[in-house]
Amino acid sequence: MFKPTRAAGLDRLHAFLPRAGRDYAALRNLDLPGHPHVSTLSPWLRHRLVTEEEVIDATLRIHPQGAEKFLAEVWWRTYWKGWLELRPGIWAAYRQGLAAGLNRLAAEPGLAARAEAAMTGDTGIDGFDDWAQEVVATGYLHNHARMWFASIWIFTLRLPWELGADFFLRHLLDGDPASNTLSWRWVAGLHTPGKTYLATADNIARNTNGRFRPEGLAAEAPPLPMPPLPPPRPAPQGDPLDCTAASLLLVTEEDLCPEFLLDLGLRPVAVAALSDVAGRSPLAVADPVHRFTGSAIADSLDRLGHPDAPRFDRRTLPALVDLAERAGAVQIVTPYAPTGPVASALSDLASLAARRGIGLTRVLRAHDRHAWPQATHGFFRFREAVMG
Repeated sequence: MFKPTRAAGLDRLHAFLPRAGRDYAALRNLDLPGHPHVSTLSPWLRHRLVTEEEVIDATLRIHPQGAEKFLAEVWWRTYWKGWLELRPGIWAAYRQGLAAGLNRLAAEPGLAARAEAAMTGDTGIDGFDDWAQEVVATGYLHNHARMWFASIWIFTLRLPWELGADFFLRHLLDGDPASNTLSWRWVAGLHTPGKTYLATADNIARNTNGRFRPEGLAAEAPPLPMPPLPPPRPAPQGDPLDCTAASLLLVTEEDLCPEFLLDLGLRPVAVAALSDVAGRSPLAVADPVHRFTGSAIADSLDRLGHPDAPRFDRRTLPALVDLAERAGAVQIVTPYAPTGPVASALSDLASLAARRGIGLTRVLRAHDRHAWPQATHGFFRFREAVMG
């Protein structure tokens, strides 16, 4: 269903565009086999094999009016990234909460059994079990089903939300630190204080055309306790790019359309790739996620004309610096990676490279520079600022 190439992502986009207007607005909430009423572009968007800006521009060319619902969904991805970028401590807090949840599993056999049943689809809850199995089997889940799943996980099964977010992040091909973490927080009432999402049998039955009607769901969804949200920090601006300096171009899974750097005039003396799929979770990330990401990186390197470029991970960062030094690079240039494992690895790389007199230049796309500073409050204020 998801071929990890830019060409396949563009094909999916153009095949969907005729349905991005009124059809999408009317039918987007239906979770049906094959997902015929949504774009299913998220695995490509998550890795920027296709960019948000491209999808927005292509949609507006076909639908100057009437595609606001679809465009809003695309902007949600940018909003989540910007919101977390302004509050990176939320990602750190999630990782701490996940560690605490995993410790509870080791100490509480009953909780461990309930969590295992939820992840293997053995709870007996109609729909929920099917979605758990679909995530593992396909690496994808309809957005509405994700909301139902998270709500049932938190309020019916009473499991730690961080464990559910980690389950998604380990299995979803589009698993993204910002979109995944903050969506789970939104369902739990931790994003918009006091506002939760309650899954109901009627809503599920209506939007699955009667495929599922679960019984015994929680009747209410009281928000989880939370500390005050941290104030937003200034939005990052990225580093200025000196195209005259000898540069190693570093491709990461966070932005697999690095050609925009070449359009700015960069002519690298070497190319390499950095990945940290394993860093998405302290548990094992699913093989399909590794395969999709690895193949997507290969597609990017192939398009750059460097199919045999060496690849590195967090454990081999010193070897990456060695490569840059041997190539005579005075800077490593990479698209800006938002908060998450790759950004953390790049921070470690910056320290290692600086000891050799090599700089790390993280270039922020114009789309992000424009939008991220607007992600200070809720989505609707953000939408007004970026969409008008």
